[in-house]
Amino acid sequence: MEVKSIGLFGTLVSLLLGCASPTPLDSRWLVFPGGKGPGAGMRVVFVAGDEEYRSEEALPMLARLMSEHHGFECVVLFSQDPETGEIDPDNSSNIPGLHLIEDADLLVLQLRFRELPDADMAHLMKHVEKGKPLVGIRTTTHAFNYNENLESPFAKWSWRSQEPKGGFGQEILGETWVAHHGNHGHEATRGVPREANANHPTLRGVEDVFGPTDVYAIRDLPKDAIVLLDGAVLGGMSPDSPILDDPKNNPMHPVAWLRLRPLPGGRAQRIFATTMGAATDWSSEDLRRLFLNASLWALGKEAEIPEGGLRATMIGSWNPTPFGFGNFQRGLRPRDASER
Repeated sequence: MEVKSIGLFGTLVSLLLGCASPTPLDSRWLVFPGGKGPGAGMRVVFVAGDEEYRSEEALPMLARLMSEHHGFECVVLFSQDPETGEIDPDNSSNIPGLHLIEDADLLVLQLRFRELPDADMAHLMKHVEKGKPLVGIRTTTHAFNYNENLESPFAKWSWRSQEPKGGFGQEILGETWVAHHGNHGHEATRGVPREANANHPTLRGVEDVFGPTDVYAIRDLPKDAIVLLDGAVLGGMSPDSPILDDPKNNPMHPVAWLRLRPLPGGRAQRIFATTMGAATDWSSEDLRRLFLNASLWALGKEAEIPEGGLRATMIGSWNPTPFGFGNFQRGLRPRDASER
């Protein structure tokens, strides 16, 4: 399937496939056209904006899987240098295309310490506050950090906010940034299904989850949270590293959960959150499958998750850059991010 960043063809594809309105095509973002499958006629907007875990590589890959395997139209937005148009994860205030969230059925965020202009932030928070389906990955527990525009009505969503406590992460996803629980860069993570929820449809086909990122500390998830995976801290950085016989694993901390966030009128917002999610973590097929299953659940389509889970096989080559500050591939534009 061809990925479109500019041109008329993708607009016509969107119309023919029955999407509510065509996604405007622009070199500043990617559009993966929809097709047949459980996502036919639905749009997912991915927003990549973190300096450390290579979301600018991972989210286009996940969008391609949702599009080509499962029929969703997927749009990927990036933190960018406003002058050159190059992807720049270190730019915390410029993510072109956030107005496209207005037509999203599902919003997928991987953000860290962003401070966006109010007009852009309004599009994002409108989706959230309307109770539309949401996925938050890794550093999205601390997505926002307002240092300049402290008078902004959105400054309350900063990660250390007192009202609401913990800002976006704690109020919406269920937890803000606390600490590294595993030894960052030395102790990887094994995802262990929570026994009480092992039969949840989002865990179908999810048996072998490994990621080189460490377990994040979790203090206390809200009562509506459904823990899917706990994170076993490993004594090394490879998939065969043993689970530590250590107080860090007694108890284990959650690394993936669902929320049914209460909304006015008795409704509930469906949210999936995971503190795994560096680009290298997504080399785990079962972690990719969990993301796909949980995205379908968030959309209220869990009846369409097959017994073995959704197809999560990689499309094309996958050579993720290791996590770390300053490690991003320089000089790339959105069209380049689609070709990894």
